[in-house]
Amino acid sequence: MMKIDILTLFPGMFAPVTEESMLGRAAEKEILDIRTHDIRDYTQNKHNRTDDYPFGGGGGMVMMPDPVFRALEDIDAKGKRLIYMSPRGRILDEELIRELSQEEELVILCGHYEGVDQRILDTWDAEEVSIGDYILTGGELPAMVLIDAVARLVPGVLGNEDSAMNESVYSGLLEHPQYTQPRDYEGIPVPEVLLSGDHRRIDLWRFRQSLELTAERRPDLFQAFGERSDQLPKDARRVFEEVLEKIREKEKNNI
Repeated sequence: MMKIDILTLFPGMFAPVTEESMLGRAAEKEILDIRTHDIRDYTQNKHNRTDDYPFGGGGGMVMMPDPVFRALEDIDAKGKRLIYMSPRGRILDEELIRELSQEEELVILCGHYEGVDQRILDTWDAEEVSIGDYILTGGELPAMVLIDAVARLVPGVLGNEDSAMNESVYSGLLEHPQYTQPRDYEGIPVPEVLLSGDHRRIDLWRFRQSLELTAERRPDLFQAFGERSDQLPKDARRVFEEVLEKIREKEKNNI
């Protein structure tokens, strides 16, 4: 079981995400144990105040160290991997998601206002993680993104154990188009190859679609994939070279 403790000023934001769908089922199966802790419960003033003005001046408020220290001590966070959701942190990517999915316990701190007192991060050896180069009102939504992404790689969470490894980011390519019933919807048919029953042919068709989508929408991923394309099986390598030639021809015609 993976245990995840979340320290937040708004614990009610998490229930709709952690108690439903994939995460909810994983909790019922005791694969995940996700717990929220209200930082306000650890204040020692009658107004449950968690923030104050920053030393040195400036706009906004900063979360004070004492309530967060007390919360971390209460959940015995010392020695556990502590993640602070922060726009200045390391980008949450495939490598980090895989790394975090190997942990037995995670502690996630959600900041608010202008952030948290630096002494919290330094004393508790917090690891700052960002979900992108933009600012949100707090760390709760980024924490949900991290939890969902990491949970998918925890054994037993997904119904299909292979699906996490086959999806877009984990193969290095964007996902190919998907189709389901009916075979023909208002004159729009499913691609014939998907009805052929020839699984290798279907795999190569999907591979081609992923290559073309990735080249168009994420050329950075396509280039990275190309650097290890020599590891592909012979028929997949041929498909890659055909797509690459098509791209080069298009670029040549656009000059």
